[in-house]
Amino acid sequence: MRHLFLATVLALLPGFPVMAEKAFVSNERGNTISVVDTATWEVVHEFFAGNRPRGITASPDGTKIYVCASDDSLVRVFDANTYEELPSLPSGPDPELFVLEQTGKRLYIANEDDNLVTVTDTETRTVIAEVPVGVEPEGMGLSPDGKFVVNTSETTNMAHFISTDDYKIKHNVLVDQRPRYAQYSADGKLLFVTSEIGGTVTVMDIAEDGTPTVKGKITFEVAGVQDEWLQPVGARVTSDGRRLFVALGPANRVAVVDVETLEVLDYILVGQRVWQLGFTSDEKYLLTTNGNSNDITVIDVAKEKAIKSVQVGQQPWGVVVVK
Repeated sequence: MRHLFLATVLALLPGFPVMAEKAFVSNERGNTISVVDTATWEVVHEFFAGNRPRGITASPDGTKIYVCASDDSLVRVFDANTYEELPSLPSGPDPELFVLEQTGKRLYIANEDDNLVTVTDTETRTVIAEVPVGVEPEGMGLSPDGKFVVNTSETTNMAHFISTDDYKIKHNVLVDQRPRYAQYSADGKLLFVTSEIGGTVTVMDIAEDGTPTVKGKITFEVAGVQDEWLQPVGARVTSDGRRLFVALGPANRVAVVDVETLEVLDYILVGQRVWQLGFTSDEKYLLTTNGNSNDITVIDVAKEKAIKSVQVGQQPWGVVVVK
């Protein structure tokens, strides 16, 4: 409390720099979190985050940061203001990605090593359910109404639609090889599933009851880049539903897709082995984590152009932005 009080007093002093937002970047090989001030695009802090931190998200109020410490087989929790480590959460073995429900109470975690999705209560810090899914679960997506959580299983090549009411799988949809990420549109009418080895994004129409139907697939082609390097991983949709951004891994590009036509409009050159993406809260900027160049790229969303590169820790993997 003393640290928080001091930080508040200092922030009110004339001339004291106030960060509008902070980007937290998980560095998979460096075992740290880099903190980037989005006003200056400078790294202002770095702290230990456990062994092999990958998936990262924040509580709805922005006060806590949750990190999948994959080699520790738990979710580490940090104060977003002081960076102090708080009591951790159980996750099951080798957590990679997770999604937090809108209330911040339930965390849905993909456990790559045991073919389970673990549901953890963030308040009681207990496991409340384990859902058997396909082989090597990874991607996690939550429907805007909170009724379904989607898991993608890398080896089974499926998207599993799990009811958040009873933790049962209601639908299984076959997608292309090694699905990595699942992203709903803000209105919940579309779901995008990236397939790293398949080189595609499967687009699904979502009915009012949550039932998915495959609408089509997005493919990619970049002059001078081998097809096998076009590996879709992270994806983000703008809140107005107009643009889909897709990280293409070793192609070092982010694809810009017109959601209405599913046409690829452009490819933005970023750092090496682009993996995950994260918007600032106003969606003015999109941040990419580039694992092999140890940096993040800042993309101006309106202009659909890369404007800056920021060096962070070793092998950045995930990113989340909080106020």
